[in-house]
Amino acid sequence: MNESSNAHALVERIRRKGPEFLDLISADSDESFEAAFEVLLEKALHGLERNKKNFKNLDEEGLSAALALALSMPGLTITQETNSNGHVDLTIEADHCMPARIKLGEAKIYDGPSYHIEGLIQLIGRYLTGREGRGLLIEYVKKRDIRAKMEKIRVQMDTTLPLNQSGPAKDHAIKWAFLTEHKHSSGEDVQVGHVGCNLYVEEKG
Repeated sequence: MNESSNAHALVERIRRKGPEFLDLISADSDESFEAAFEVLLEKALHGLERNKKNFKNLDEEGLSAALALALSMPGLTITQETNSNGHVDLTIEADHCMPARIKLGEAKIYDGPSYHIEGLIQLIGRYLTGREGRGLLIEYVKKRDIRAKMEKIRVQMDTTLPLNQSGPAKDHAIKWAFLTEHKHSSGEDVQVGHVGCNLYVEEKG
């Protein structure tokens, strides 16, 4: 078997065992990278939601540690509190992509739209340099009715257009999520994905 055949066999093996990994490292555009990352993110969020009883006492940092572990895989390095003009909750680096792809994420436990927008101020106003890919703002919702909570945030943002938001939010591929675009101080238009994670636990008795 020649080298070409060996390489083809290896790619096919990776495709069968880890299609998300292959899609991630072979992404040839920002759009295809984000599409591949969204699949991984949704799986990680489902993992947290299925185990929410075990996480109910964790704070933002603890929940982000659990999310980082759920997202980590060969080729995708997730670190917490990495410096980028401040300590970023989540830094996501695709190790084998060219050009390099880096995402920065901020995380909040839901406490109303104003608290969410505080996280956006940190993410866009401090951490993002304009060079990174789409920003990520995770909302850990420990209260009932995550759908209404995320919609309330979206309506508030569309009303006030914070951080030079360029227009109404757009739908996101992930449930309880939406996308916004903002004019960054670098002159670039930066996107942010606002993604809810349902951690509500019904109290018995």
